[in-house]
Amino acid sequence: MSNKPRILYVEDDEVLSFVTKDNLEMNGYDVGHCMDGEAGLREFKKEDFDLCVLDVMLPNMDGFTLAKEIRKRNQSIPILFLTAKSLKEDKIHGLQLGGDDYITKPFSIEELILKIEVFLRRKGLTQMASIDDYVIGDYTLETRNLRLIHSSGGQRDLTQKESDLLMCLIQNKDNILKREDILEKVWGENDYFMGRSMDVFISRLRKYLKEDGTLKIENIHGVGFRLSTDD
Repeated sequence: MSNKPRILYVEDDEVLSFVTKDNLEMNGYDVGHCMDGEAGLREFKKEDFDLCVLDVMLPNMDGFTLAKEIRKRNQSIPILFLTAKSLKEDKIHGLQLGGDDYITKPFSIEELILKIEVFLRRKGLTQMASIDDYVIGDYTLETRNLRLIHSSGGQRDLTQKESDLLMCLIQNKDNILKREDILEKVWGENDYFMGRSMDVFISRLRKYLKEDGTLKIENIHGVGFRLSTDD
């Protein structure tokens, strides 16, 4: 079971939701995404979430109605509204329904993450550790400090790319990550020379993790890589 903060994200714009969900997950959140209000309510009933990010203009059930239904079941969970509307009356209405804040589209992912962090701190979650620290085998990856720490006390400073690549592998532990997906997420583009660079970084990470014999970064020929543990 993941100890990452869980976010219910309800947004019907496919492109926006893909980009936002991907960025939130890269920043250490566990995101459950739904495309309409009714699906969002079903998901909320099934799962435990720490925060809700709701678009206002949703099919089947709008975000305001969804927020009312969520509030019937949970009075304390933070709710953040996303909307293309900027009218003061709409903002007031959303807050009156129990929303904690309101972001007008287009918004920056940095602004969204900042607001999420504020809400989760108020909620009393130890969210910063979940986002910044990843434990794998005998190692802890501190992404904020770009540092890999062994349980014996030894530590190694990482480059930003090394940290980003290791975080990507840890977040997808025991799952195959396709080469093109890693390149897009960590390098920003998928081409031959970037691929060769990634192979060099993978070799470095293998050396960095060698003190824990249960950890291995497997090369899935022609597909990608998988970080696994021999527990």
